[in-house]
Amino acid sequence: MKKLFLSIATLSLMSFTSIEIYQNYVLGESITTIQDMKEWMTQDIESGNINPELGQTYIDNLEQVENDLIKYVNNK
Repeated sequence: MKKLFLSIATLSLMSFTSIEIYQNYVLGESITTIQDMKEWMTQDIESGNINPELGQTYIDNLEQVENDLIKYVNNK
């Protein structure tokens, strides 16, 4: 019975760790994507492909989402 319990506990821990690693990966990739989007928007503003006020609004919104994700990651 102890062996069964230990096996289940070990598998549960391994599964939890895998899920946590995957979630951290996804969060990191999301933050990187948002940073890329901010850079692209800055380039679009500079090249005249988008109205500067609208582009800055997008950048501000992306920055807020980025900050929220970073706070979430730091508080986990």
